[in-house]
Amino acid sequence: MTENSPDMGKHLSRWRLILGAEAEQQLDSFSQEGCGALTADERIMDEALAAIYDDTGGGSGSSGQGGGAGGRGAGNGQSAPRLSRWLGDVRNFFPEDIVSIIQNDAMERKGWKQLLFEPEVLSQVKPDITMVGTLMALKGKIPEKTKETARQLIQAVVDDLVRRLEQDIRRAVTGALNRRQHSPLPSLSGIDWKRTIQRNLKHYDRTRGQIIPEKFYYFDRARRSHEWKVIVDIDQSGSMAESIIWASVTASIFASMPALDTRVVAFDTSVVDLTEQCANDPVDMLFGIQLGGGTNIDKSVAYCEEFIEEPKKTLFILISDLYEGGSQARLVRRMREMRESGVKTLCLLALSDEGKPFYDKQLARQLTRDGTPSFACTPALLPSLVEGALKGQDLNELVTRLGIKMDT
Repeated sequence: MTENSPDMGKHLSRWRLILGAEAEQQLDSFSQEGCGALTADERIMDEALAAIYDDTGGGSGSSGQGGGAGGRGAGNGQSAPRLSRWLGDVRNFFPEDIVSIIQNDAMERKGWKQLLFEPEVLSQVKPDITMVGTLMALKGKIPEKTKETARQLIQAVVDDLVRRLEQDIRRAVTGALNRRQHSPLPSLSGIDWKRTIQRNLKHYDRTRGQIIPEKFYYFDRARRSHEWKVIVDIDQSGSMAESIIWASVTASIFASMPALDTRVVAFDTSVVDLTEQCANDPVDMLFGIQLGGGTNIDKSVAYCEEFIEEPKKTLFILISDLYEGGSQARLVRRMREMRESGVKTLCLLALSDEGKPFYDKQLARQLTRDGTPSFACTPALLPSLVEGALKGQDLNELVTRLGIKMDT
């Protein structure tokens, strides 16, 4: 690539957008023609980036920008007066994954969270899981005029996550429980009339005008009743925000399946039973969660134990970073006794697509040694884990087979 080639000009323009206006002079030295004037679209992109990453937020042509040749700075400027327009520009000119990063940086670096209280601003935000976490943290401060807009944004994210997870989870659960499509056990209430009629049409008696069935077909018991109890116990710590959202969506899918009797609990130093909200609407459930506060995992596990009726038909999923504010020794003992009674136990240190979780490594190792696999999990792996648990597989072996790293 020569210093005056068109490709050089494009590369310099891209670096100009990354580094900010004060890098323009240094970039010009790489080419006789310089980095050239930004196009109209690039100027809008530059102004959008400058609003977040430059000290004054002025964009191209503004004085006193703070990023310099070392890259755009963090900036501490006040809220931009035309944030709604800024959000629109960001969504129009940047890829979706970059939009989420820029929006999050705007909230964290510039202190624009308060502006989410304006419906016209919130309506321009790209719905994503990080923004839902921000709204959950602020929910006690959101004014009435903005609540419906906030709910619509959260609903959009929840709907997207359900689409990503539901089919795989349903397939995993039905694959584990409906080992036979039909049961040979006779039960009038369990007759599959549609299939029975279809399979016996060849036995139609024209004289009587009736089908004389040679064989009846029955639905499997798992299709009609709560064969397994699934208890999802969710840590409300602020650091668990993304995991809480995924867990809530997952629990709502469990709750919609007749084969599972689902119980959903959230905790900090107190315990909140969210089973009813989860079954009705996962968005209501998310609004029922209060991020932050202390942590008493042992207290929550003790509450969940009350709902275990058939240990060998119970799956207990603890979602927590294990920073216990209560009694660690009692928690370890309680989890061990639960597992030894026959309950399938899992501890998910994080349930998210990205990020390395912060968690209590010593406690995670102890639980793993006691037979409760403790690890961070992506949502994509969760259906396989659930299917394995419902099939009665050894969860430690399954986790290893799936290539998941545990602390041991």
